[in-house]
Amino acid sequence: MHGREPLMGPAELLVLTFPEATISTEAATALVRLRDAAGVRVIDSLAVVRDAEGDATYAELADFDHLRGVEGLDAEELPLIGPEDAQEVAELLEPGSAALIVLIEHLWAEEAAAALRAVGGRIASGVRIPPENIEEAVRAAEARVAAGE
Repeated sequence: MHGREPLMGPAELLVLTFPEATISTEAATALVRLRDAAGVRVIDSLAVVRDAEGDATYAELADFDHLRGVEGLDAEELPLIGPEDAQEVAELLEPGSAALIVLIEHLWAEEAAAALRAVGGRIASGVRIPPENIEEAVRAAEARVAAGE
């Protein structure tokens, strides 16, 4: 993986939070499935845990004893998420909670991004819209359609 061409598709850093001071097996398994998905590539990931006293630690998921049985969790990643990122995320966490930081590349947009760069353009911005906001907008649009607007 280290000899790979430079990133071509847009990349995104996600912070997924959990209400307890652990990353569940289900979440780790979902990350493995994401690695296998055709539309994105997991570039790096890092877990941050803030214990009940407020002390924060960070580690690779494969370093957690309770996750050692998750097949595919130890896949090689580029070490791009560092201690500074972990500390910043830890400051957002409530004591007794955890987060998974995931850096992904949107492979589905790779060709469009390359074409854009070829003409001197670039992806200037991106906005993450929470699913509940989309659902609300869909309901509002459906109501307008039903009302004949």
